[in-house]
Amino acid sequence: MNIVLVSPEVAPFAKTGGLSDVSGALPIAINNLGAGHKCSVVLPFYQMVRESGFGPKLLRTEKIRLGSEEFNAGIFFLRHENTDIYFIENRKFYDRQQLYGLPSGDYPDNHLRFAFFAKAAISLINYLGNVDLIHCNDWQSGLIPLYLRLSGNYIKTLFTIHNMAYQGLFDPQVIPLLDIPQEFFTPERLEFYGKFSFMKAGIIYSDAVSTVSKGYAREILTPEFGCGLSGLLQTRSSSLYGIVNGVDYKEWSPQTDKYIVQNFDENTLDYKLDCKKDLLKTFGLKFDARKPVLAVVTRLAEQKGIDIIAEVLKDILGLGAYFILLGTGNEKYNNLFSDIAKKHKNCVGVEIGFDNALAHKIEAGSDMFLMPSRYEPCGLNQMYSLKYGTIPVVRATGGLDDTIEDFNPANNQGNGFKFAEASAAAFYATIKRAVTLYKDKKKWLILQKNGLKCDFSWNKSAGDYLELFERILSR
Repeated sequence: MNIVLVSPEVAPFAKTGGLSDVSGALPIAINNLGAGHKCSVVLPFYQMVRESGFGPKLLRTEKIRLGSEEFNAGIFFLRHENTDIYFIENRKFYDRQQLYGLPSGDYPDNHLRFAFFAKAAISLINYLGNVDLIHCNDWQSGLIPLYLRLSGNYIKTLFTIHNMAYQGLFDPQVIPLLDIPQEFFTPERLEFYGKFSFMKAGIIYSDAVSTVSKGYAREILTPEFGCGLSGLLQTRSSSLYGIVNGVDYKEWSPQTDKYIVQNFDENTLDYKLDCKKDLLKTFGLKFDARKPVLAVVTRLAEQKGIDIIAEVLKDILGLGAYFILLGTGNEKYNNLFSDIAKKHKNCVGVEIGFDNALAHKIEAGSDMFLMPSRYEPCGLNQMYSLKYGTIPVVRATGGLDDTIEDFNPANNQGNGFKFAEASAAAFYATIKRAVTLYKDKKKWLILQKNGLKCDFSWNKSAGDYLELFERILSR
């Protein structure tokens, strides 16, 4: 199969979140499987790409029409890790400080930026020829299936939703500027509570829809998680799939991690103690072997359950634990956790911001990793944690529920701790259970080794995507 993955961000070229990791790793995994399939990648040529030092070369220039205007699209190319990468250039649209907006809000012309991206991607794909399927990712590529249908081009498409909360909603006045007939602005088509929806275009006009875990695929069919689109998704339930994201073990493995003080594996788990000492030293905390380190690397937002953590943190510290946090987000929580760290200098370490090296140190040096998310389409940190012998404590939602099995001391089955209700009481009860087990070193070692045996590599996820691509093409 000849697949083209289209995404608004792709690691290592442009990144704001997990979407870029998926879009960067999946095509490489497909191309390295050795099955003869080819997966290429298309993304915008952002300022971030220009400054990255990769230096793609100009391949061709095309004219893209939107409404009454015509725009230049430079097509740039480079070969990266056995994968063809194409960049759509337009300096007016993409030479900006950030990908989608500034702290003050989204860029007001995002509708034009990503309609242009969709049309330019289709033009490039037509130029490449013999493409079997286009894999569209998130709302920024949602117009591709619609534009294909409007032009009579029936290349098959898969539309993957990474987070239902971000839908690409715009004032209906933009419709004429996007070359979309006005009759498409109805509740049955692209109207969403008075707004024009890019995500609805992807859901309705693609050949199949997927999301990043089986659990999240089930959840978005409900009003609680469907963000207003659960009814529409129910009409597509026979073509809705969930495939859990993979993990790049070249980047996230304690055996080879360049950021940690001591590498280790399942046979040298004792070395993890050196990483724990180093982590505590990094935050200026005195080492006490009896006290577990409970850690969080997250966006400080209520979706991530950061308010739940704040509510029970005093009780967690009362169990005789260290608490480490790395992240940034809502200013209220930035200030709250900074203040907590000042009050508890002997057992709390907080870094507001993001630091990749520190994130690796936290995964390696912590005993438990906390993820009390209200919803989590997939989640990656729980899978990283398992590989580092760090035990996840998660809420049973989305990909967290798919990847973590609650540990049963009676039969030694399971790889972490789970709780169902998004409440401080349920979260604290689970942490208390985990801290109690931590004191039983034999059981804790069994639990750690259960996690180390888990394989969430991209090879498995890539195989699942190939099966889905084949299913779509066979229809």
